[in-house]
Amino acid sequence: MEIFSNANDFLLWTRGDAFNIAIGIFIVGVVIRLLEILLLGRKADYSEPRGSELQAEWKGGLKTMLIRSVADKGTFKRAPFVIIVGYIWHIAFLIVLLFFVPHIELINATLGLKWPGLATPLVDAFAIVAMAGMLAMLWHRMIHPVMKFLSTFEDYLVWLVTFIPLITGYIAFHRMIGPYPLALGLHILSVEILLVVFPFTKLMHAITLFLARWYTGAMMGRKGIES
Repeated sequence: MEIFSNANDFLLWTRGDAFNIAIGIFIVGVVIRLLEILLLGRKADYSEPRGSELQAEWKGGLKTMLIRSVADKGTFKRAPFVIIVGYIWHIAFLIVLLFFVPHIELINATLGLKWPGLATPLVDAFAIVAMAGMLAMLWHRMIHPVMKFLSTFEDYLVWLVTFIPLITGYIAFHRMIGPYPLALGLHILSVEILLVVFPFTKLMHAITLFLARWYTGAMMGRKGIES
């Protein structure tokens, strides 16, 4: 007995029940991970703050968040390929995610937020750049002795669940396989898998890295130390 009688039923499922389940797991997972971090608390700092405690912490935290977003000279010198290609594919990925008009419409329908999108051919080009960048990073990971040795199953899983939404979205948009509802359904399902995996893997760093950088900067700022 078939679960779905046709491609349209599959598409409706991915846009309905599967989407709701994925969003639910994503939200609960992220909340749990954040609570794990917050419940750890922080040790009391009895040192005298440099100036206003609140001002020093916020200034130091925000400064560190900005500074650490750019690789220092030493890191860039050691791994220029990883830094350059990493920035390129991350930026391209975010452009595809946030400025493709259908994506904006979905975000608007889900969260009530909307902003202008980019021209479709431009977003399409960025999708190619993002996929090429991710493939280059995978190739580099597999041939670089140290990175290959340090890589775990999770590293490759994270790469896979991030790459598949890009390639399935590209295939669906260009109607490279048919029927179209099947292609679109596979793309939506791949995004839902990404949402489910996100809180429980290294993908969570997309959220926690900013918390970590702010915390480090805030503590150093309170003491008047450059982080």
